[in-house]
Amino acid sequence: MKLLIHFLFSLFFIACGGDSSTSANDSDDERIGLITDSRDGQTYKTVTIGSQTWMAQNLNYETENSYCYGDDPANCSKYGRLYTWAAAMESCPTGWHLPTLDEFQVLIDAVGGKNIAGKMLKATNGWVKDGNGTDAFLFSALPAGFAIGRGKYEREGEFAEFWSATKYERTDPDSYDIFLSHFSDGAGWDYSSRRDVFSVRCLKD
Repeated sequence: MKLLIHFLFSLFFIACGGDSSTSANDSDDERIGLITDSRDGQTYKTVTIGSQTWMAQNLNYETENSYCYGDDPANCSKYGRLYTWAAAMESCPTGWHLPTLDEFQVLIDAVGGKNIAGKMLKATNGWVKDGNGTDAFLFSALPAGFAIGRGKYEREGEFAEFWSATKYERTDPDSYDIFLSHFSDGAGWDYSSRRDVFSVRCLKD
């Protein structure tokens, strides 16, 4: 069901059209940086896109209710950890935070709009079925997959799902997430149970 919803959202974005393509004009040296998480010593690439500075890698801070895809530690090294919403809300280091849906929208607008945001933000490798992106803005989104509750892990290689800090207004146990897929150049949003486990990208305060 979740895959069907994602597919329908992607078709909607493609049908809407009208977004103008943009490119990253700043030099890479001006946009990229590094931070070290003082809690565990891990270092993350960062990238400035428009007015925002993002982690350019998925968070890999181990906390309660965070998991490696397939319960395989090698996947934490590859993709970062997958978090429940409550864990995601408290997982970013000092000076960083879990972005709201509106803040994700700023990112999507900065890379050219929803119809091409997936192509612009996805990494140039790791996606199945010719789903790789151009990574034009060095966001380097990887298809880490997800799990519904603590059920079966699924869609590695096919989907990137990022929690937002924004609660879904109509259903209290749900919150919004942003997704990228192998079958679309666009980016979409969904609302999901807070027990589901998704990736986290931290945004600088």
